[in-house]
Amino acid sequence: MTSFFNQYSGLTSSLPPASKSQVSDSTLHRDDACKTEANNALHAAQGIYITIHGHFYQPPRENPYLDVIERQPSAAPFHNWNERIHYECYRPNAFARIVNDRQEVMGIVNNYEYLSFNFGATLLNWMERHDVEVYQRILEADRKSCDRLNGHGNAIAQAYNHIILPLANEHDKLTQIRWGKADFCSRFGRDPEGMWLAETAVDYETLEALVIEGIQFIILAPSQAQRCRPMPTAEQPEPEWQEVGGSQINPTRPYRCYLPSLEQNSTRPYIDIFFYDGPISRDMGFDQALSDAHQFAGRLGQAVQGDQQPSQLIAAATDGETFGHHKGGTEKCLAYSFVHEFPSRGWTVTNFAHYLSICDPVWEVELKPVTAWSCSHGVDRWQDDCGCGGGEWHQQWRRPLRESLNWLRDQLVRVYEDAGSKLLQDPWKARDEYIEVVRDRAQSTVNAFLARHQSHSLTAVERVDVLRLLEMQRHALLMYTSCGWFFEELSRPEGVQILRYAARALELAGDVSGIHLEKAFVKRLAVAPSNVDCFKNGAEVYRQLVTTAQISLEQVAAHYAISSLFVTAPKEQRVYCYTAQQVDYQLQRMGSLTLAVGQLQLVSEITRESVDLVFAVLHLGGWDFHCCIQPFSGRRSYGHMKECVFTALGEASSAKVILAMHRSFGDQSFSLQNLFAEERHRIMQMLTQSTLTRLDQLYTQVYRDNYGILMAFHRDGLTVPRELQVAAEVALSHRVLLSLRLLEQDLSNPLVEGTVGLGHLAELEAIATEAAQMHYYVQLPEAQQTLERLILHSLRNILQAFNPATLTADLERMRQLISLGQQLNLNLSLAHAQEFYLRSLHHWIVPQCLAWIAATQDLDRVAAYGKKSEIRLTHLRLLLRLGQMLAIDVTGWLEQLP
Repeated sequence: MTSFFNQYSGLTSSLPPASKSQVSDSTLHRDDACKTEANNALHAAQGIYITIHGHFYQPPRENPYLDVIERQPSAAPFHNWNERIHYECYRPNAFARIVNDRQEVMGIVNNYEYLSFNFGATLLNWMERHDVEVYQRILEADRKSCDRLNGHGNAIAQAYNHIILPLANEHDKLTQIRWGKADFCSRFGRDPEGMWLAETAVDYETLEALVIEGIQFIILAPSQAQRCRPMPTAEQPEPEWQEVGGSQINPTRPYRCYLPSLEQNSTRPYIDIFFYDGPISRDMGFDQALSDAHQFAGRLGQAVQGDQQPSQLIAAATDGETFGHHKGGTEKCLAYSFVHEFPSRGWTVTNFAHYLSICDPVWEVELKPVTAWSCSHGVDRWQDDCGCGGGEWHQQWRRPLRESLNWLRDQLVRVYEDAGSKLLQDPWKARDEYIEVVRDRAQSTVNAFLARHQSHSLTAVERVDVLRLLEMQRHALLMYTSCGWFFEELSRPEGVQILRYAARALELAGDVSGIHLEKAFVKRLAVAPSNVDCFKNGAEVYRQLVTTAQISLEQVAAHYAISSLFVTAPKEQRVYCYTAQQVDYQLQRMGSLTLAVGQLQLVSEITRESVDLVFAVLHLGGWDFHCCIQPFSGRRSYGHMKECVFTALGEASSAKVILAMHRSFGDQSFSLQNLFAEERHRIMQMLTQSTLTRLDQLYTQVYRDNYGILMAFHRDGLTVPRELQVAAEVALSHRVLLSLRLLEQDLSNPLVEGTVGLGHLAELEAIATEAAQMHYYVQLPEAQQTLERLILHSLRNILQAFNPATLTADLERMRQLISLGQQLNLNLSLAHAQEFYLRSLHHWIVPQCLAWIAATQDLDRVAAYGKKSEIRLTHLRLLLRLGQMLAIDVTGWLEQLP
């Protein structure tokens, strides 16, 4: 196993190499033979090949006006579902652990180096912003798989935002494929060979579009094939077709699907198709196939056919979220399977593109007319009340929703062609290439795009209109995201989200053309019945959940104005996807009243539209805010407004100030409730902080006054009065957080590190003992996150600024930090610390170990090396014991050191 780990760069191994005395000649010859056989299998089809495909995807969840995902309470304790699933699946697969029977980490595998995979473009957009380290690991994995598999990477593209292509019109079908390809190329630096279709939904028109766009292969479910046969040859010009419509198709080989409609105009009138193994894929997703690597390999082995084929491909496909989110910890099963279990059986881990390069299809296939992997009624799950995914509720809303969106799409096409033809050389070509701007909204990218597509030199207003038109079309594509129909009810978040995209498209159409389509659209939604009584139909879903979430530029300005009362605003700042330029700002306080008046220019980073606004915001204390917004109408008018409201403030009357605000700024007003949720919650926390501080002090006093009584209750095994128990929990929680914050301040200051910091550690240990006596388990996410940061910070100081003089004390502090997490029952994650330690282990601790081990061959060399080595043997042992603290298996290195 050791030699295998060292063979793969995808794994940062902590295992020491076996010494020559421990390896027999037969073992060495066997290893060499295995390497030769594996190398041959990469260039010619021979033996058993394994491909596990993960379809990694999350629906677009961004607010259409702010371009961010807002807090989703159902994803708690995480901010949103992308963040939660990322923590449970996407990141663990980038750093998948190989562990021993003591659950110590032996190494880390980047599973994406061995998985065949596709990532939804909208998911990668989010990941690129929020965890660039994992994002880069995914790109790196594709590059490494290209190196390993003769230039064929593991990544394949996906139709852009997961729409059901057989239900799309011709323009949308092509744009989805083109955007998917272009997004893939911009990330992975190469053309995709294959493409994943949303829900594997396919018909022959979709196949034709894929071939025209240069896609070589796709992956389908076995149930989607109708019949197959060996390809005609001179010896057998008319082989007999075999009916396989009941999922009987042999999934161990690739198939070629010919498209007669392309024969006259294409040099490649076909597309190659892989069918995944249905039973194995189901067992991975819904049974125990992934419970451990040995069982997983055994399940795959059941599919190996003994029919003397020179090669067989065992391929399984499932949602990538299976590996960690749906089935926690299964990324470890994958990692061990890829780097040990499969190779030990002589199986070659590959991907579809590589296998196709060494094994041309010799069978052809015909598909059923229109199918998908998650609907037994063709694609009715996305357009009809077919029963799929419905449970006890009906889905009679599906067809009216589809028809309403189709009507809207066609109306938007007219707007786009009428307005776009006056501004763009070819509006549809411009839409197909707009993905360049979606990927990079820098001004230089926008300028280059417009220069290439404009029909004439555009004015500033026309440039904004072009971007509005293209954004209208982008939202018209997003409103067809398949998840909107997938589940049982229209008013679920997925259905509401696609309606929010529709609403934004309607708004942009009105901005450009003056045409108002919303009323007619909502009337059509009224035909879509909801299962929820308070909504009744789609029109009410739209009114209650979509209209109320729409955001105006005035609301963005109100957000800026109210926030400015709590944080000093810079002259220029980013407010979500807007740039706010402060032209003027003045703030005054009078008793409990605070008044701010300002002038602000807002610019959308997406459409480049801008607006000059003036605002006045009054804080009356507590939760009461009053904010008025009005377009800037000139310096003289603005100066007069300021004078009026500040004069009213001088009279210390809130009623007079509000009256003056309305006289100067109009009747429309905004309050705290009108702020965007994230900022509203932040301000609410700030406003309650003084109250919480007083409560902390009160409960702490109650706890101190009754400490002896509490101890007596616990000592005698009596139930503690709830009031006293709550006081104890609040007081102890407050002390934990306060001490951790002070400790973090001290450890970030090198002048006090190791002195005051240890004092706070001792205080925290005392609190942990006290909490145990009170039978209180600390449940503070902030405490957990702070302690994890402190552990990583201390580890970096030890390994990056290596100081032999303080090493013993540094390790003792690390032991205390880890022990503290255990005493407080914080369920610490050491993942980031383990990853950092393993990088250091690989880069410089292991080379030092190897040098000392080599020196043991000669006693004189040991002494000589000890004199010249920067790291003494005692220090090296301490560094390895640091790994043991972090639950990393370094026993082999410790045993081999002299």
